[in-house]
Amino acid sequence: MSIRSTRVGEQMKKELSEIIGRKIKDPRIGFVTVTDVRVSGDLQIAKVYISVLGDEEQRENTLKGLAKAKGFIRSEIGQRIRLRKTPEIQFEFDESIDYGNRIETIIHEINAPDKKD
Repeated sequence: MSIRSTRVGEQMKKELSEIIGRKIKDPRIGFVTVTDVRVSGDLQIAKVYISVLGDEEQRENTLKGLAKAKGFIRSEIGQRIRLRKTPEIQFEFDESIDYGNRIETIIHEINAPDKKD
């Protein structure tokens, strides 16, 4: 990954958080956090990693809402970031947060004193 694609990714992350939080009025979209944006070296594709507060159904509804708003989001990004071509946006769940929470739960269970006294 080049320095430029990293910089574009960071800028997109900032703008996407703003756009998703303030501009999109779709009721399906819950509380979304943009955790990371990875832009391909040729700046054609941007993978946007998100975490969503809520259960599996809310996560799926949020993904559907974001997919529907993808064109609007891309045009907003195009206006805010000066690039020759705005990258194609792909939304994916950031599994690392769930993974970290699962590990933390397991550690707490291991360290919890036995209740067999």
